[in-house]
Amino acid sequence: MTQDQIDIKTPEYVAIQFRMAGLGSRAAAYMIDRVLLLLVNIIIIVVLFFVYDGMDSLPFFLRDSSVPIAIAVIGLFIINWGYFFFFEFFSGGKTLGKRMVGIRVIQDNGHSITLLSSFIRNLVRMIDSLPTAYFLGIILIFFHPKHKRLGDLVAGTIVVHERKAKKKNKPSPIEKEINLRGLNKNDLHLDEWTVGSFKEKDWKLVSTYANRFLQIPQEDRNELTKQIADLLLPKLGLEVIGKSEIELENILLGLYFILKDEWEFEL
Repeated sequence: MTQDQIDIKTPEYVAIQFRMAGLGSRAAAYMIDRVLLLLVNIIIIVVLFFVYDGMDSLPFFLRDSSVPIAIAVIGLFIINWGYFFFFEFFSGGKTLGKRMVGIRVIQDNGHSITLLSSFIRNLVRMIDSLPTAYFLGIILIFFHPKHKRLGDLVAGTIVVHERKAKKKNKPSPIEKEINLRGLNKNDLHLDEWTVGSFKEKDWKLVSTYANRFLQIPQEDRNELTKQIADLLLPKLGLEVIGKSEIELENILLGLYFILKDEWEFEL
């Protein structure tokens, strides 16, 4: 199956476009994770071997006991299951394998994966691995229109590709101007949902403004800045009144800097 685009509408009524991760990329990430876990398992088994080799030095009630084996088995289960649960929740939906491949888990509503959804998703992983070699999970991912395994269906999650910004060898004149002004993406403190509220028409408006910025006379630039600020600043929760022309210019150029990565990414 091909990796299709999907538009996810958040509870804030913001539509965000993602590219779904298919069987190939998910399998590659899983194989990387399994290799890493295999190395950890081998280390634990080797340590257990040395523990049994030195049983004579242990207290009498642990000699010839199966307690070390039981502890090792429980530890291996916690590590092999907890690895996916821990990384997907605490690392933005990305295990080490997913991070290397460039995919991550999110909720169906576009939000980051929650503790509960991560727990459910990875608990059901044991069923997805049946009857052997992850057979059920592979079949579901291959045939489901959104490439979901059973764990994703139950937990309400989806695996998507990370967005990659286009690379440019040489900065444009407006980018040089932005750099000269010392503007950066953190100046406006925008979250993902605020950025997602800007539609294509907003991007075209601010993009046209930025591309013409250095070409129009100062007086005309001030008028254009005021008109565009009246349209776009309310979406940022900012007031136009009380701000100087240079402040409005910096806000609009900073917004261009942010939206450029949002709208100019490689598919």
